[in-house]
Amino acid sequence: MKPLCTLCSLWLIFIKPLCTLWWILKFSACSANSAVDISKEADIIRLMKHTRFFYLILLFSLLLSALPTAAQDDSPLVILLTADGPITPAMREYLARGIKIAENEGAEALILQLNTPGGSLTTMNEMVQDIRNSTVPIIVYVAPRGGWAASAGAVITVAAHASVMAPETTIGAASPVGGQGEDLETTMESKEKNALRATMRSFTERRGAEAMALAEDMIENAKAVYADEALEVGLIDFIATDVNDLLAQMDGFTVTTNLGAVTLRTRGARLEVTEITFIEQLLLILTDPNIVFLLITIGVQALLIEISSPGGWVAGFIGVCCLALASYGLGVLPVNWFGIVFLITAFVLFILDIKAPAHGTLTAAGVGSLIVGALVLFNSPSVPSFQHVSIPLVIGTSIGTGLVFFTILMIALRAQRSPVRTGQESLTGKHGIARSEINPHGSVQMGGELWSAELVEGEAPIPQGSHVEVVRLDGLRLVVKKKQ
Repeated sequence: MKPLCTLCSLWLIFIKPLCTLWWILKFSACSANSAVDISKEADIIRLMKHTRFFYLILLFSLLLSALPTAAQDDSPLVILLTADGPITPAMREYLARGIKIAENEGAEALILQLNTPGGSLTTMNEMVQDIRNSTVPIIVYVAPRGGWAASAGAVITVAAHASVMAPETTIGAASPVGGQGEDLETTMESKEKNALRATMRSFTERRGAEAMALAEDMIENAKAVYADEALEVGLIDFIATDVNDLLAQMDGFTVTTNLGAVTLRTRGARLEVTEITFIEQLLLILTDPNIVFLLITIGVQALLIEISSPGGWVAGFIGVCCLALASYGLGVLPVNWFGIVFLITAFVLFILDIKAPAHGTLTAAGVGSLIVGALVLFNSPSVPSFQHVSIPLVIGTSIGTGLVFFTILMIALRAQRSPVRTGQESLTGKHGIARSEINPHGSVQMGGELWSAELVEGEAPIPQGSHVEVVRLDGLRLVVKKKQ
């Protein structure tokens, strides 16, 4: 009914006062004119009646146009979130924000369309708590076709108030691993698995013994099943081809939330898509190991440029920003910190080759160390494959970085070997003409300057007009010898 109320308010506040003001001005003008006859006044009255009739028709039309909108607002509202990628803190914030919106707007349900290879156990537990504490029914929909809810995603799917999968999707492989992707020690593994099995039992108890056994097998033996198998044992509630099919099947379905049993009314529901924000998207990008590797490489190079040529703040600012962003990804991704040692060694070798030139040997060693460091940092055998850094990217970036430092090295070597062009040392070896006899003192013209000169010890006197060569500079006097 909001549009109807808005139109009525618009009529009362703006349109009707304006119409009244117009008629008052018109009547005043007519009263001031004594030449207006009775027939003219009658025409004005008739015009007022017709105009009022016109405004009534206009208002009635606006009200009719508002009725479908008002009826549409009465239909149930369903919020749709799309979570595609690893389970990270940014995804958890996205879900929490969606739940808050759904609760504030009184939504019938919230659909989390999920496609994930897994992620952090800590973040998974936080997302499960958000789902179970929600007063709005949460439906996890594993989609699109070919998608999967693996590892932590399987637990989130089963924890939802209703679980749905698209055809040709997969769920399972929920065995826990360590924070760096490594296999857990026997005691820790037993604790984590027992805790997860207990959690899954509490979520699947209502689904029957077969569903409970399958859920435990996903954790104990990393078993995975496709949608039809999951539906057959009751691990999920429906298989839906798309969101509209999901809404049609969920209509009349009863779920249990904190408020008790809730029967969903989803047929003909209004679907409101809640997009991921720019900040959440940025945080998701920063958990890509390829992006983290590039940020580390660019950040360190920028800081080295700032340190070698202090005073320009741009390189230092870029370096600090890149390393700060990379630190977020390193805090979320499962990494092997031993790789950091190789990365630091690589840049130390680059610097040493510039400061103490070794003709590129240390630069080549630095490129090798950079490649090994990046691969050890992200590509340990126990780290999931979706969190591996691209090997071609690592090799290409490392070689490019090595070429940059090698170019700097060549410039430094060329500068060291080039003759001195300024200062006192630049006069050594230059030639001039004796403007007077030098025996042992005299004067020499060199370029456009006239210098005092003296002979090198043991040198024969130099006649006027002879060409001389500068041996060294002694204060403000040139020490010369006759040019051979």
